[in-house]
Amino acid sequence: MDNTNALSYFLAAISQVGFPIVLTGYLLLRFEKKLDILTETMLRLIDVIHNKASEGSHGK
Repeated sequence: MDNTNALSYFLAAISQVGFPIVLTGYLLLRFEKKLDILTETMLRLIDVIHNKASEGSHGK
């Protein structure tokens, strides 16, 4: 989607449902992507912690 089509899409959406609803939808989509990245990072951190804990218990 080029910029002209995106702009016309957003303007049409604003005229149909209103600016606050369009803005909320946009922010929710951005927030969802950030949550996905955060979830992936936390899962990797959990794996690292488990690996470190298993290395420590085998060393004793």
